[in-house]
Amino acid sequence: MAETGPTQFSDLLPKEITNMIGRLEFLARSAKEGTINGRHTSPHKGFSVEFAEHRQYVSGDDLRNLDWRVYGKSDRYYIKQYIEETNMRATILVDASGSMGYKGDKSTSLGGKENISKYDYGRYLAAALTYLLIRQQDAVGLVTFADGIRQYLRPAAKPSQVRKVLEELAATEPAEDTRCADTFHEIADRIPSRGLVIIISDLFDDAEAIKKALHHFRYRNHELVVFHLMAEEEFTFPFEKFDDFKCLEIEGRRLNIDPSTIRASSLDRVQAHLKSIELACGQMQADYVPINTSTPVPEALFSYFSQR
Repeated sequence: MAETGPTQFSDLLPKEITNMIGRLEFLARSAKEGTINGRHTSPHKGFSVEFAEHRQYVSGDDLRNLDWRVYGKSDRYYIKQYIEETNMRATILVDASGSMGYKGDKSTSLGGKENISKYDYGRYLAAALTYLLIRQQDAVGLVTFADGIRQYLRPAAKPSQVRKVLEELAATEPAEDTRCADTFHEIADRIPSRGLVIIISDLFDDAEAIKKALHHFRYRNHELVVFHLMAEEEFTFPFEKFDDFKCLEIEGRRLNIDPSTIRASSLDRVQAHLKSIELACGQMQADYVPINTSTPVPEALFSYFSQR
C-alpha cells in the first residue's frame, strides 16, 4: 500500500514545487514594516529610488537631498523624500483540525504520495510559500491550530527557518475540533506589526465568526491571503449508499445517514458558506483563493500568482 502523506520534512518540497517557485515572486500589495532593505514598500519615508513627497529643510538635513528646482521657484529649501523598501514579515496559519484529515478519492498526488488529505495538501502549500518567501529574504513564521494554537514559530528570515517550518509541518497530524475564529483573534493580537497573514484551512467554523476574525487582521493592518481548501466530494457530495459517516473531529462519533435525503441541503449549505467567506474577503480587499484538492499543488500556486 502506498503512503498517503509526507512523513519526512524533506518530502514537503518535491522538485516539481521548487522548480516552479524559482520563477515566482511574492510582492506585498500594501506597505509593510520591516528591518532590512528589500523589495516591499515601507510605510516610512527614506532616501531610496521612488519619490514620495517634499518636506521643509531643517538644520542637520543632508544638503545632497535638497530640491534646487523648488528652491529656484520658491526661494525656500525643501528636502526630497523617497519611499523605502523593506523586507516582509509573513505568518502562515495552517489548520490542523480533524476535518483537514479527510482524503478524497479524487485528491491530487504529489511527490509520489497518492490520495493525500486536505492537511497534506495544506502543508505542501505552506512549505512552498515558506521556501519562496525565505528566498526573497522575507521573514516567515508558522502557526498550526485546531481548537486552539498547537504551535507558534515566530517569523524569521534565516535560511534555517525553512527547515524549522518543514519539521513542524511534518510532525503535526490533524486532530481535534475546529476553532478557526477564536484562533484568528488570538493570532491577530499576538502579531506585533503590519505584515502578511496567509491562512490555509477548510474554514469549517461559523461563517459570521470567521468574518469578524478576518476583519481583526485587517484592523491590525495586515495583508490577508486565504487559501480555502476543499475536497472534490465536499463540492459534489457523490455518496450513494446508506451508511455510517464518521466525524473526523469528535472521537467515536458516527451518523447513520441516507445521503440522498441530505444531498441537496448539504450542497446548498456548502455553497452559502463559500460565498459568505468570499464576499467578506472581497469587502476587506483580502485575497480569497478557493482550492479543490484535486488540483495539483504547483498548478494551484501558479494560477494564484499569475492572477496576483
